[in-house]
Amino acid sequence: MDLTHIDKEGKANMVDVSPKPPQIRTALAEGFIKLNTATVELIRNNQMKKGDVLTVAEIAGIQATKKTSELVPLCHPLALTKASVTTKLTETGVKVTCFTKCIGPTGIEMEALTGVQITLLTIYDMCKAVDKNMIIENIHLIEKNKKNVSHE
Repeated sequence: MDLTHIDKEGKANMVDVSPKPPQIRTALAEGFIKLNTATVELIRNNQMKKGDVLTVAEIAGIQATKKTSELVPLCHPLALTKASVTTKLTETGVKVTCFTKCIGPTGIEMEALTGVQITLLTIYDMCKAVDKNMIIENIHLIEKNKKNVSHE
């Protein structure tokens, strides 16, 4: 199997996607951060000193989706048409889900994964003063899809 991001000499290579037709592309990713019970309660009651943890983290995740090509060297800059991040507080932590969408010639899963990761890192940053045992885990792509653009 050939790696698309490596040229004939084994050097890093940004793939030329210009011959590919634009398609509607979506991706969904998720991850989790384990928190102490006391931290979960502080978030639930909006008592963290840095503010509303989940809202700030969701906004950070959306911002991150738009900056993915600046962070991951061989990613193409994509014009997102939708990015949404949802957080769900559980008894043991926070589940994060990120959905991304664009019309373009290449996939958008890196944006969804980046959105999840930065959301989780923001939660970590906002809670690190009270929780020294946080674990970020299970960041993965749930699905990615593409379909032709209809011109109806």
